[in-house]
Amino acid sequence: MVYLETFGCQMNELDSSRMIGALAEIGFRRTDNPGAAEVILINTCAVRDKAEHKLYSMLGRFRELKRERPGLVIGVAGCVAQRDSAALLKRAPYVDIVFGTHNVHRLKDFLDKAATDAGVVVETAFRDALEPEEYAFNEVAADARAFVAIMRGCNNFCAYCIVPYTRGRELSRRSADIIAEIERLARSGAAEVTLVGQNVNSYGANSGGDCSFPELLRKASMTAGIKRVRFMTSHPKDISDELIDAFSEAPNLCRHMHLPVQSGSDGILKKMRRGYTRDEYAAKARRIRSLYPDMSITSDIIVGFPGEGDKDFEDTLGLISDLRFDNIFSFMYSPRPGTEAAAFKDHVPAEVKAERLRLLQEAQRGITIARNGALVGTMQEVMIEGDSKTNARMTSGRTRCGRIVNFPAPDGYREALGATIRVMITGAYANSLAGEFAGQGQGRTPGQPALLNGLAWAAAAQQRDGLSNR
Repeated sequence: MVYLETFGCQMNELDSSRMIGALAEIGFRRTDNPGAAEVILINTCAVRDKAEHKLYSMLGRFRELKRERPGLVIGVAGCVAQRDSAALLKRAPYVDIVFGTHNVHRLKDFLDKAATDAGVVVETAFRDALEPEEYAFNEVAADARAFVAIMRGCNNFCAYCIVPYTRGRELSRRSADIIAEIERLARSGAAEVTLVGQNVNSYGANSGGDCSFPELLRKASMTAGIKRVRFMTSHPKDISDELIDAFSEAPNLCRHMHLPVQSGSDGILKKMRRGYTRDEYAAKARRIRSLYPDMSITSDIIVGFPGEGDKDFEDTLGLISDLRFDNIFSFMYSPRPGTEAAAFKDHVPAEVKAERLRLLQEAQRGITIARNGALVGTMQEVMIEGDSKTNARMTSGRTRCGRIVNFPAPDGYREALGATIRVMITGAYANSLAGEFAGQGQGRTPGQPALLNGLAWAAAAQQRDGLSNR
Protein backbone atom coordinates (compact mmCIF):
# COMPACT_ATOMS: atom_id res chain seq x y z
CA MET A 1 0.00 0.00 0.00
CA VAL A 2 1.17 3.54 -0.77
CA TYR A 3 0.02 6.79 0.83
CA LEU A 4 0.66 9.91 -1.24
CA GLU A 5 0.08 13.55 -0.28
CA THR A 6 0.33 16.27 -2.91
CA PHE A 7 0.91 19.99 -2.45
CA GLY A 8 0.99 22.61 -5.17
CA CYS A 9 0.07 23.11 -8.79
CA GLN A 10 -1.41 20.99 -11.55
CA MET A 11 2.07 19.85 -12.52
CA ASN A 12 2.49 18.32 -9.08
CA GLU A 13 -0.93 16.68 -9.39
CA LEU A 14 0.20 15.15 -12.65
CA ASP A 15 3.52 13.99 -11.20
CA SER A 16 1.62 12.31 -8.36
CA SER A 17 -0.61 10.59 -10.90
CA ARG A 18 2.50 9.32 -12.66
CA MET A 19 3.87 7.97 -9.36
CA ILE A 20 0.65 6.09 -8.59
CA GLY A 21 0.50 4.73 -12.13
CA ALA A 22 4.08 3.48 -11.94
CA LEU A 23 3.62 1.87 -8.53
CA ALA A 24 0.42 0.17 -9.68
CA GLU A 25 2.57 -1.70 -12.22
CA ILE A 26 4.42 -3.41 -9.35
CA GLY A 27 1.36 -4.20 -7.27
CA PHE A 28 0.92 -1.15 -5.03
CA ARG A 29 -2.56 0.14 -4.23
CA ARG A 30 -3.29 3.61 -2.91
CA THR A 31 -4.57 4.09 0.64
CA ASP A 32 -5.93 7.12 2.48
CA ASN A 33 -4.49 5.80 5.74
CA PRO A 34 -0.75 6.44 6.21
CA GLY A 35 -0.75 3.96 9.09
CA ALA A 36 -1.59 1.16 6.65
CA ALA A 37 1.06 2.05 4.06
CA GLU A 38 4.40 0.42 3.35
CA VAL A 39 5.44 3.53 1.39
CA ILE A 40 4.61 7.15 2.20
CA LEU A 41 5.28 9.80 -0.43
CA ILE A 42 4.95 13.58 -0.16
CA ASN A 43 5.02 15.55 -3.41
CA THR A 44 6.06 19.04 -2.44
CA CYS A 45 5.61 22.63 -3.59
CA ALA A 46 8.09 25.47 -3.08
CA VAL A 47 6.05 28.27 -4.64
CA ARG A 48 4.75 29.52 -1.26
CA ASP A 49 6.09 29.04 2.22
CA LYS A 50 2.74 27.78 3.57
CA ALA A 51 3.13 24.56 1.58
CA GLU A 52 6.64 24.08 2.98
CA HIS A 53 5.36 24.50 6.55
CA LYS A 54 2.75 21.81 5.85
CA LEU A 55 5.47 19.49 4.55
CA TYR A 56 7.56 19.65 7.71
CA SER A 57 4.52 19.40 9.95
CA MET A 58 3.46 16.26 8.10
CA LEU A 59 6.95 14.77 8.23
CA GLY A 60 6.93 15.28 11.99
CA ARG A 61 3.80 13.16 12.28
CA PHE A 62 5.21 10.47 10.03
CA ARG A 63 8.33 10.26 12.17
CA GLU A 64 6.32 8.43 14.81
CA LEU A 65 5.16 5.88 12.24
CA LYS A 66 8.79 5.34 11.22
CA ARG A 67 9.75 4.68 14.84
CA GLU A 68 6.99 2.13 15.17
CA ARG A 69 7.77 0.46 11.82
CA PRO A 70 11.42 0.93 10.77
CA GLY A 71 10.71 -0.82 7.45
CA LEU A 72 8.35 1.97 6.40
CA VAL A 73 9.77 3.88 3.42
CA ILE A 74 9.25 7.65 3.44
CA GLY A 75 9.95 9.58 0.24
CA VAL A 76 9.84 13.30 -0.54
CA ALA A 77 9.46 14.45 -4.14
CA GLY A 78 8.80 17.68 -5.99
CA CYS A 79 10.07 21.23 -5.81
CA VAL A 80 11.24 21.34 -2.18
CA ALA A 81 13.13 18.09 -2.74
CA GLN A 82 14.66 19.55 -5.89
CA ARG A 83 15.75 22.79 -4.27
CA ASP A 84 16.55 21.87 -0.67
CA SER A 85 17.47 18.19 -0.47
CA ALA A 86 20.33 18.76 1.98
CA ALA A 87 18.31 21.03 4.27
CA LEU A 88 15.37 18.63 4.10
CA LEU A 89 17.47 15.66 5.22
CA LYS A 90 19.00 17.74 8.00
CA ARG A 91 15.54 18.48 9.38
CA ALA A 92 14.13 15.00 8.67
CA PRO A 93 17.04 12.48 8.64
CA TYR A 94 14.58 9.58 8.79
CA VAL A 95 13.47 10.20 5.19
CA ASP A 96 14.60 7.36 2.89
CA ILE A 97 14.19 8.82 -0.61
CA VAL A 98 14.52 12.38 -1.92
CA PHE A 99 13.96 12.95 -5.64
CA GLY A 100 13.38 16.00 -7.76
CA THR A 101 11.07 17.05 -10.55
CA HIS A 102 13.04 15.45 -13.39
CA ASN A 103 13.19 12.01 -11.83
CA VAL A 104 9.59 11.05 -11.07
CA HIS A 105 9.70 8.20 -13.59
CA ARG A 106 12.55 6.54 -11.68
CA LEU A 107 10.54 6.01 -8.50
CA LYS A 108 10.49 2.20 -8.84
CA ASP A 109 14.29 2.16 -9.08
CA PHE A 110 14.55 4.35 -5.98
CA LEU A 111 12.32 1.97 -4.01
CA ASP A 112 14.43 -1.00 -5.08
CA LYS A 113 17.58 0.80 -4.00
CA ALA A 114 16.05 1.85 -0.67
CA ALA A 115 15.17 -1.78 0.04
CA THR A 116 18.71 -3.03 -0.57
CA ASP A 117 20.87 -0.10 0.51
CA ALA A 118 21.21 1.29 4.03
CA GLY A 119 21.86 4.83 2.75
CA VAL A 120 19.44 7.54 1.77
CA VAL A 121 18.54 7.69 -1.93
CA VAL A 122 18.92 11.25 -3.27
CA GLU A 123 18.42 12.14 -6.94
CA THR A 124 17.88 15.76 -7.94
CA ALA A 125 19.82 15.99 -11.20
CA PHE A 126 18.22 17.89 -14.07
CA ARG A 127 17.82 16.08 -17.39
CA ASP A 128 18.44 18.02 -20.59
CA ALA A 129 16.03 16.00 -22.72
CA LEU A 130 12.52 14.59 -22.50
CA GLU A 131 12.23 10.89 -23.18
CA PRO A 132 8.99 8.96 -23.90
CA GLU A 133 9.58 6.60 -20.96
CA GLU A 134 9.27 9.52 -18.55
CA TYR A 135 5.53 9.55 -19.21
CA ALA A 136 4.94 5.82 -19.60
CA PHE A 137 2.55 5.67 -16.65
CA ASN A 138 -0.34 7.94 -15.79
CA GLU A 139 -3.15 6.99 -13.45
CA VAL A 140 -6.65 7.51 -14.85
CA ALA A 141 -8.49 9.57 -12.29
CA ALA A 142 -11.62 8.14 -10.71
CA ASP A 143 -13.69 10.96 -12.20
CA ALA A 144 -12.59 10.12 -15.76
CA ARG A 145 -10.44 13.23 -15.99
CA ALA A 146 -6.69 13.15 -16.53
CA PHE A 147 -3.78 15.55 -16.79
CA VAL A 148 -1.31 15.21 -19.67
CA ALA A 149 2.05 16.95 -19.51
CA ILE A 150 3.02 18.54 -22.82
CA MET A 151 6.21 20.20 -21.57
CA ARG A 152 8.16 20.96 -18.45
CA GLY A 153 10.11 23.92 -17.11
CA CYS A 154 9.84 27.66 -17.62
CA ASN A 155 12.03 30.29 -19.26
CA ASN A 156 10.28 33.40 -17.94
CA PHE A 157 12.04 33.97 -14.60
CA CYS A 158 9.37 36.18 -13.10
CA ALA A 159 10.92 38.00 -10.15
CA TYR A 160 8.84 36.19 -7.52
CA CYS A 161 8.79 32.66 -8.96
CA ILE A 162 10.89 29.66 -7.97
CA VAL A 163 9.66 27.38 -10.78
CA PRO A 164 12.52 27.91 -13.28
CA TYR A 165 14.93 26.91 -10.53
CA THR A 166 13.03 23.79 -9.46
CA ARG A 167 11.76 22.55 -12.84
CA GLY A 168 14.45 23.82 -15.18
CA ARG A 169 14.22 25.33 -18.64
CA GLU A 170 11.40 24.71 -21.09
CA LEU A 171 11.36 21.40 -22.95
CA SER A 172 8.44 20.19 -25.08
CA ARG A 173 7.37 16.61 -25.72
CA ARG A 174 6.83 15.32 -29.25
CA SER A 175 3.23 15.73 -30.32
CA ALA A 176 2.97 12.07 -31.40
CA ASP A 177 3.91 10.95 -27.88
CA ILE A 178 1.35 13.31 -26.36
CA ILE A 179 -1.45 12.12 -28.64
CA ALA A 180 -0.50 8.49 -28.02
CA GLU A 181 -0.83 9.09 -24.29
CA ILE A 182 -4.22 10.74 -24.74
CA GLU A 183 -5.38 7.78 -26.85
CA ARG A 184 -4.24 5.37 -24.13
CA LEU A 185 -6.03 7.40 -21.47
CA ALA A 186 -9.21 7.41 -23.56
CA ARG A 187 -9.08 3.62 -23.88
CA SER A 188 -8.67 3.45 -20.08
CA GLY A 189 -11.81 5.49 -19.48
CA ALA A 190 -10.74 9.13 -19.49
CA ALA A 191 -13.33 11.40 -21.07
CA GLU A 192 -11.57 14.69 -20.41
CA VAL A 193 -7.89 15.64 -20.60
CA THR A 194 -6.15 18.78 -19.43
CA LEU A 195 -2.91 19.61 -21.21
CA VAL A 196 -0.56 21.11 -18.65
CA GLY A 197 2.72 22.96 -18.51
CA GLN A 198 4.14 25.93 -16.67
CA ASN A 199 3.49 27.99 -19.82
CA VAL A 200 1.65 25.95 -22.42
CA ASN A 201 1.76 28.81 -24.93
CA SER A 202 5.51 28.20 -25.21
CA TYR A 203 4.98 24.65 -26.45
CA GLY A 204 6.58 24.24 -29.86
CA ALA A 205 9.70 24.34 -31.94
CA ASN A 206 11.67 26.68 -29.70
CA SER A 207 11.51 24.19 -26.84
CA GLY A 208 11.69 20.91 -28.73
CA GLY A 209 8.12 20.44 -29.91
CA ASP A 210 7.20 19.68 -33.51
CA CYS A 211 4.06 21.81 -33.92
CA SER A 212 2.46 24.89 -32.41
CA PHE A 213 0.34 24.72 -29.27
CA PRO A 214 -2.89 25.53 -31.15
CA GLU A 215 -2.07 22.71 -33.59
CA LEU A 216 -1.60 20.37 -30.65
CA LEU A 217 -4.97 21.42 -29.24
CA ARG A 218 -6.65 20.61 -32.54
CA LYS A 219 -5.02 17.17 -32.62
CA ALA A 220 -6.03 16.43 -29.02
CA SER A 221 -9.58 17.57 -29.70
CA MET A 222 -9.94 15.02 -32.49
CA THR A 223 -8.84 12.05 -30.33
CA ALA A 224 -11.51 9.34 -30.28
CA GLY A 225 -13.23 8.98 -26.90
CA ILE A 226 -12.15 12.37 -25.57
CA LYS A 227 -15.16 14.61 -25.04
CA ARG A 228 -13.40 17.61 -23.55
CA VAL A 229 -9.96 19.21 -23.77
CA ARG A 230 -8.69 21.84 -21.36
CA PHE A 231 -5.30 23.44 -20.82
CA MET A 232 -3.37 25.42 -18.26
CA THR A 233 -1.49 27.57 -17.59
CA SER A 234 -1.17 30.34 -20.18
CA HIS A 235 1.21 33.27 -19.89
CA PRO A 236 -0.59 36.45 -21.03
CA LYS A 237 2.38 37.76 -23.00
CA ASP A 238 2.33 34.66 -25.21
CA ILE A 239 -1.38 34.51 -26.06
CA SER A 240 -1.55 34.46 -29.86
CA ASP A 241 -4.35 35.06 -32.35
CA GLU A 242 -3.88 31.45 -33.47
CA LEU A 243 -4.62 30.22 -29.96
CA ILE A 244 -7.67 32.45 -29.63
CA ASP A 245 -8.94 31.15 -32.97
CA ALA A 246 -8.48 27.56 -31.82
CA PHE A 247 -11.57 27.85 -29.64
CA SER A 248 -13.70 28.05 -32.76
CA GLU A 249 -11.77 25.33 -34.62
CA ALA A 250 -11.35 22.58 -32.00
CA PRO A 251 -14.86 21.28 -31.21
CA ASN A 252 -13.99 19.69 -27.87
CA LEU A 253 -11.91 22.59 -26.55
CA CYS A 254 -13.65 23.90 -23.44
CA ARG A 255 -14.52 27.57 -23.15
CA HIS A 256 -12.25 28.31 -20.21
CA MET A 257 -8.92 30.09 -20.09
CA HIS A 258 -6.82 30.54 -16.97
CA LEU A 259 -4.84 33.71 -17.61
CA PRO A 260 -2.81 34.85 -14.57
CA VAL A 261 -2.51 38.63 -14.42
CA GLN A 262 -0.85 38.81 -10.94
CA SER A 263 -1.37 42.59 -10.58
CA GLY A 264 -3.33 45.46 -12.09
CA SER A 265 -0.49 47.94 -11.62
CA ASP A 266 1.93 48.61 -14.46
CA GLY A 267 4.68 49.48 -11.99
CA ILE A 268 4.27 46.20 -10.13
CA LEU A 269 3.95 44.17 -13.35
CA LYS A 270 7.25 45.63 -14.53
CA LYS A 271 8.89 44.89 -11.22
CA MET A 272 7.53 41.33 -11.38
CA ARG A 273 9.09 40.96 -14.87
CA ARG A 274 5.79 39.82 -16.34
CA GLY A 275 6.41 41.18 -19.85
CA TYR A 276 3.07 42.93 -20.45
CA THR A 277 1.20 46.02 -19.31
CA ARG A 278 -2.23 46.26 -17.73
CA ASP A 279 -3.71 47.58 -21.00
CA GLU A 280 -2.11 44.83 -23.09
CA TYR A 281 -3.53 42.18 -20.79
CA ALA A 282 -6.98 43.81 -20.73
CA ALA A 283 -7.07 44.07 -24.53
CA LYS A 284 -6.46 40.33 -24.91
CA ALA A 285 -9.09 39.46 -22.29
CA ARG A 286 -11.66 41.72 -23.96
CA ARG A 287 -10.95 40.28 -27.40
CA ILE A 288 -11.43 36.74 -26.10
CA ARG A 289 -14.72 37.67 -24.43
CA SER A 290 -15.94 39.54 -27.52
CA LEU A 291 -15.37 36.48 -29.71
CA TYR A 292 -16.67 33.98 -27.16
CA PRO A 293 -19.24 35.53 -24.81
CA ASP A 294 -19.56 32.23 -22.94
CA MET A 295 -15.82 32.07 -22.22
CA SER A 296 -14.85 31.73 -18.57
CA ILE A 297 -11.66 33.64 -17.73
CA THR A 298 -9.99 32.97 -14.40
CA SER A 299 -6.80 34.49 -13.06
CA ASP A 300 -4.14 34.56 -10.34
CA ILE A 301 -3.38 37.68 -8.30
CA ILE A 302 -0.60 38.32 -5.79
CA VAL A 303 -1.14 41.05 -3.21
CA GLY A 304 1.60 42.70 -1.22
CA PHE A 305 4.43 42.30 -3.71
CA PRO A 306 7.44 44.38 -2.58
CA GLY A 307 6.83 48.04 -3.29
CA GLU A 308 3.06 47.68 -3.76
CA GLY A 309 1.46 50.89 -2.55
CA ASP A 310 -2.17 51.82 -2.01
CA LYS A 311 -2.48 53.13 -5.58
CA ASP A 312 -1.04 49.88 -7.00
CA PHE A 313 -3.58 47.87 -5.04
CA GLU A 314 -6.40 50.17 -6.14
CA ASP A 315 -5.31 49.54 -9.73
CA THR A 316 -5.67 45.81 -9.11
CA LEU A 317 -9.16 46.24 -7.64
CA GLY A 318 -10.02 48.41 -10.65
CA LEU A 319 -8.85 45.74 -13.06
CA ILE A 320 -10.99 42.97 -11.56
CA SER A 321 -13.96 45.34 -11.51
CA ASP A 322 -13.34 46.17 -15.17
CA LEU A 323 -12.67 42.67 -16.51
CA ARG A 324 -14.97 40.81 -14.12
CA PHE A 325 -13.10 37.51 -13.94
CA ASP A 326 -15.23 34.46 -13.39
CA ASN A 327 -12.97 33.60 -10.48
CA ILE A 328 -9.47 34.25 -9.19
CA PHE A 329 -6.87 32.46 -7.11
CA SER A 330 -5.40 35.09 -4.80
CA PHE A 331 -2.38 34.98 -2.52
CA MET A 332 -0.26 37.13 -0.26
CA TYR A 333 3.27 37.50 -1.56
CA SER A 334 5.83 35.36 0.25
CA PRO A 335 9.54 35.62 -0.64
CA ARG A 336 11.10 32.53 -2.18
CA PRO A 337 14.83 32.02 -1.53
CA GLY A 338 16.87 32.34 -4.69
CA THR A 339 14.40 34.51 -6.60
CA GLU A 340 15.09 38.10 -7.61
CA ALA A 341 12.27 39.49 -5.46
CA ALA A 342 13.63 37.84 -2.32
CA ALA A 343 16.40 40.46 -2.34
CA PHE A 344 14.01 43.42 -2.63
CA LYS A 345 13.98 45.68 0.44
CA ASP A 346 10.57 47.38 0.23
CA HIS A 347 8.44 44.56 1.65
CA VAL A 348 4.81 45.20 2.55
CA PRO A 349 3.85 44.63 6.22
CA ALA A 350 2.02 41.36 6.88
CA GLU A 351 -1.07 43.08 8.28
CA VAL A 352 -1.35 45.26 5.16
CA LYS A 353 -1.06 42.23 2.90
CA ALA A 354 -3.74 40.40 4.90
CA GLU A 355 -6.16 43.33 4.67
CA ARG A 356 -5.59 43.74 0.94
CA LEU A 357 -6.19 40.04 0.39
CA ARG A 358 -9.46 40.29 2.33
CA LEU A 359 -10.64 43.26 0.27
CA LEU A 360 -9.66 41.61 -3.00
CA GLN A 361 -11.43 38.37 -2.18
CA GLU A 362 -14.52 40.22 -1.01
CA ALA A 363 -14.70 42.17 -4.27
CA GLN A 364 -14.15 39.09 -6.41
CA ARG A 365 -16.74 37.11 -4.45
CA GLY A 366 -19.44 39.55 -5.46
CA ILE A 367 -18.35 39.40 -9.11
CA THR A 368 -18.25 35.60 -9.09
CA ILE A 369 -21.71 35.29 -7.57
CA ALA A 370 -23.08 37.71 -10.17
CA ARG A 371 -21.45 35.88 -13.09
CA ASN A 372 -22.62 32.53 -11.76
CA GLY A 373 -26.08 33.95 -11.17
CA ALA A 374 -26.28 35.04 -14.80
CA LEU A 375 -26.39 31.33 -15.72
CA VAL A 376 -29.56 30.68 -13.72
CA GLY A 377 -32.27 29.64 -16.14
CA THR A 378 -29.88 28.40 -18.83
CA MET A 379 -29.35 24.83 -19.99
CA GLN A 380 -25.76 23.64 -19.57
CA GLU A 381 -23.85 20.59 -20.70
CA VAL A 382 -22.42 18.95 -17.57
CA MET A 383 -19.92 16.10 -17.35
CA ILE A 384 -20.62 13.83 -14.37
CA GLU A 385 -17.71 13.60 -11.91
CA GLY A 386 -19.28 11.77 -8.95
CA ASP A 387 -20.92 12.58 -5.63
CA SER A 388 -21.10 16.18 -4.51
CA LYS A 389 -18.48 17.12 -1.91
CA THR A 390 -21.05 19.09 0.05
CA ASN A 391 -24.03 16.71 -0.12
CA ALA A 392 -23.59 12.97 -0.66
CA ARG A 393 -27.17 12.71 -1.89
CA MET A 394 -26.37 14.97 -4.83
CA THR A 395 -24.33 14.36 -7.97
CA SER A 396 -21.62 16.75 -9.08
CA GLY A 397 -20.31 17.65 -12.49
CA ARG A 398 -18.69 20.47 -14.39
CA THR A 399 -19.84 22.72 -17.22
CA ARG A 400 -17.69 23.26 -20.29
CA CYS A 401 -16.64 26.60 -18.84
CA GLY A 402 -15.39 24.86 -15.69
CA ARG A 403 -18.13 25.63 -13.15
CA ILE A 404 -19.12 22.95 -10.63
CA VAL A 405 -22.82 21.99 -10.69
CA ASN A 406 -24.57 20.00 -7.96
CA PHE A 407 -27.86 18.34 -8.89
CA PRO A 408 -30.05 15.31 -8.08
CA ALA A 409 -29.38 12.69 -10.75
CA PRO A 410 -31.82 9.90 -11.57
CA ASP A 411 -30.90 6.25 -11.07
CA GLY A 412 -28.26 5.06 -13.48
CA TYR A 413 -26.52 8.40 -13.82
CA ARG A 414 -24.72 8.87 -10.49
CA GLU A 415 -22.11 6.28 -11.40
CA ALA A 416 -21.87 7.26 -15.05
CA LEU A 417 -18.58 9.08 -14.62
CA GLY A 418 -17.58 10.96 -17.74
CA ALA A 419 -21.10 11.00 -19.19
CA THR A 420 -22.35 14.37 -20.46
CA ILE A 421 -25.89 15.40 -19.65
CA ARG A 422 -28.08 18.48 -19.82
CA VAL A 423 -28.77 20.37 -16.60
CA MET A 424 -31.06 23.34 -16.08
CA ILE A 425 -29.31 25.78 -13.74
CA THR A 426 -31.59 26.77 -10.86
CA GLY A 427 -29.25 28.42 -8.34
CA ALA A 428 -25.83 30.00 -8.04
CA TYR A 429 -23.29 30.41 -5.24
CA ALA A 430 -19.74 31.66 -4.94
CA ASN A 431 -18.13 28.31 -5.75
CA SER A 432 -20.83 26.24 -7.41
CA LEU A 433 -24.13 26.11 -9.26
CA ALA A 434 -27.30 24.14 -8.46
CA GLY A 435 -29.34 22.47 -11.15
CA GLU A 436 -31.96 19.97 -12.22
CA PHE A 437 -31.30 17.01 -14.50
CA ALA A 438 -32.82 17.64 -17.94
CA GLY A 439 -31.72 14.58 -19.92
CA GLN A 440 -28.90 13.32 -22.06
CA GLY A 441 -27.23 15.61 -24.51
CA GLN A 442 -23.94 16.78 -25.92
CA GLY A 443 -24.43 20.52 -25.84
CA ARG A 444 -26.05 23.52 -24.28
CA THR A 445 -29.51 24.51 -25.33
CA PRO A 446 -29.40 28.29 -25.80
CA GLY A 447 -32.42 30.51 -25.57
CA GLN A 448 -34.17 28.67 -22.75
CA PRO A 449 -36.67 30.79 -20.81
CA ALA A 450 -35.09 32.06 -17.61
CA LEU A 451 -36.39 30.67 -14.33
CA LEU A 452 -35.11 33.82 -12.65
CA ASN A 453 -33.27 36.81 -13.97
CA GLY A 454 -29.66 35.83 -13.34
CA LEU A 455 -28.32 39.17 -12.13
CA ALA A 456 -31.36 39.82 -9.94
CA TRP A 457 -30.96 36.35 -8.47
CA ALA A 458 -27.28 37.02 -7.77
CA ALA A 459 -28.06 40.29 -5.98
CA ALA A 460 -30.58 38.50 -3.77
CA ALA A 461 -28.23 35.59 -3.20
CA GLN A 462 -25.58 37.83 -1.70
CA GLN A 463 -28.03 38.71 1.07
CA ARG A 464 -28.89 35.11 1.92
CA ASP A 465 -27.33 33.13 4.72
CA GLY A 466 -25.13 30.11 4.19
CA LEU A 467 -23.33 31.14 1.01
CA SER A 468 -19.87 31.70 2.46
CA ASN A 469 -18.68 28.11 2.08
CA ARG A 470 -20.54 27.08 -1.03
